[in-house]
Order: sequence, then C-alpha cells, then structure tokens
Amino acid sequence: MKNSLFETAPGFDRPIEVLAHCHSRIRKQLATLKKLVAYLPSHGADVDAQQAAHAVLRYFNDAAQLHHEDEEDNLLPQLEMTASGTDADQLQAILPRLLDEHRKMASLWPVLDRQLSTIASGQSAQLSETDVAQFAQLYEAHMQMEESVIAPMAKRLFSDGQMQELGDAMRARRGISNT
Repeated sequence: MKNSLFETAPGFDRPIEVLAHCHSRIRKQLATLKKLVAYLPSHGADVDAQQAAHAVLRYFNDAAQLHHEDEEDNLLPQLEMTASGTDADQLQAILPRLLDEHRKMASLWPVLDRQLSTIASGQSAQLSETDVAQFAQLYEAHMQMEESVIAPMAKRLFSDGQMQELGDAMRARRGISNT
C-alpha cells in the first residue's frame, strides 16, 4: 500500500464516498473559520489570516456549491425515485428540512463571504463569531443527518448502475472526463 502524506479523495465510481469526503473537507473549513475568529483579535489580517480566509472562500464559493448541486440535482431525486415503504416515508419526512438547510446556508454565506473577502485582502480583521457559529452549527447538523440517514439509505438502495449514474453526473458537473 502506498504511504502518502496527502489524503486522497475516492473516485467518482464511489459517489457516496466522494460526498462523505466533501463533508470532511467542509469540516476542515469550518474548523479554520472558528480558528480565524479566535486568531484575528490578536494578529489582525496578517498573511496567515489572509491565506486562511482565501482558502475558506475558495472552498465555499466553489466546491461546496458543487456538493449541494450533487445532492439536490442527483442524489436526492434519485433516492426519491428509488425509495419505497418506510424508506420513502423517512425520506419524505426529512427532505424538506435538508433542502431548507441548503437554502439557509446559501443565505448565510454572503455575510461571511463579505467578511472573509475583506480579511483575505488585508482590509479588515472583522469576523463575526455569531455568524461563524450559526453557519457552522447549521452545516454540522445538516451533515450529520445526511451521514446518518441519506448516505446509508443510498448505499443500501442504489444499484451499481444508479451509483455509476450518480458518479457520472458528479464528474460531469466538475468538468472531469470519464476516461
């Protein structure tokens, strides 16, 4: 087995694992946000703070958006079409909450985006602890629901063909060829 210093992402042939890997990356960015709140009062928008803000911005403006599209456009509709019985009942009970949380995250993000952009440019060292906490708590609860209900359900219900379809859609969304 190859020993690597870098965590490698699973391939799109394992789309549920790709989504889980995204969650671990989201958690790392949320941790950076929380550290930044504590760091800024004593260090200001120094080079380290600017780099951290830039990394968080890049992730939530790009990769997180693709992740939400993966779920909303492919994973959840595919689950809705596949689930039956108690799985369908459970999905219908939590689906409105998950989609509402995506909307709430999208509405909270511009506030943090503005704050982080001024930090990334070195113009300000202001980052609201309340805004960060609200965003992080929402994301953490959301990911927990997806990991405890949605991912296991998809792994259990999806055929190999459905997994391939999901992985292909995720790959295409990112402009990655299927070769």
